[in-house]
Amino acid sequence: MTVPQDLRYSKEHEWVRLEGDTATIGITAFAQEQLGDVVFVELPEKGATVRQFSSLGVVESVKAASDIYSPISGEVIERNMKVIEKPELVNQKPYEEGWMLKVKLADKGELQKLLSADDYRAHIGETAGSGGS
Repeated sequence: MTVPQDLRYSKEHEWVRLEGDTATIGITAFAQEQLGDVVFVELPEKGATVRQFSSLGVVESVKAASDIYSPISGEVIERNMKVIEKPELVNQKPYEEGWMLKVKLADKGELQKLLSADDYRAHIGETAGSGGS
């Protein structure tokens, strides 16, 4: 399973990609595989504040509804309307077009509380040699 090296991960299976002080957030390939076919995504409005490890929205699949937890704190500057309109993008491209939010990062120190790609692979029970980016 793909676990991109350049991202940081939460134990709840969200990822974050940092570009300057903008953090892009999504759910991992592992999470979408566990959920099954995603049929609905609920995300906060632009301008909302998200807090690290607190619920930021909901993803519903044919199996269940699950909270999405923010890997970092900050202000929502963009939400992915494509994912709201076509939730299946979460299954098809969780690290590309399937991202959820862009957030203005409040505290870079919070990144230290997240997992590296290797630590995340260990968390989901994969060996470091599998996966890749």
